[in-house]
Amino acid sequence: QVQLVESGGGLVQAGGSLRLSCAASGRTFRSVVMGWFRQAPGKEREFVASITLGGDSTYSTDSVKGRFTISRDNAKNTVYLQMNSLKPEDTAVYYCAAGAFSSWYTQYEREYDYWGQGTQVTVSS
Repeated sequence: QVQLVESGGGLVQAGGSLRLSCAASGRTFRSVVMGWFRQAPGKEREFVASITLGGDSTYSTDSVKGRFTISRDNAKNTVYLQMNSLKPEDTAVYYCAAGAFSSWYTQYEREYDYWGQGTQVTVSS
């Protein structure tokens, strides 16, 4: 079992920055692939970014490339999502997720076994 708790969401103006954190407990953190997803009102949840077990490789969706950076600190059992140059279309509930049986980054929800409760990010124009 892995418990995930996100924090760092809030209200920010367009062009601003936020850093989301996701603290994990339970299973050894360095043994799970981590990812961030988001769900905007009236839309399906979508992949944002993922990071490998050791944090040496990452993958993100095209709409956030160059603006968002995923990272992890295995000593602190925490994964981060640094979000810069935020746009109103980034407004969503952001979820972190852990994949217990993957060894590489992945964009597919089905490969994540544990989910946090989500944190709201609102970007005003």
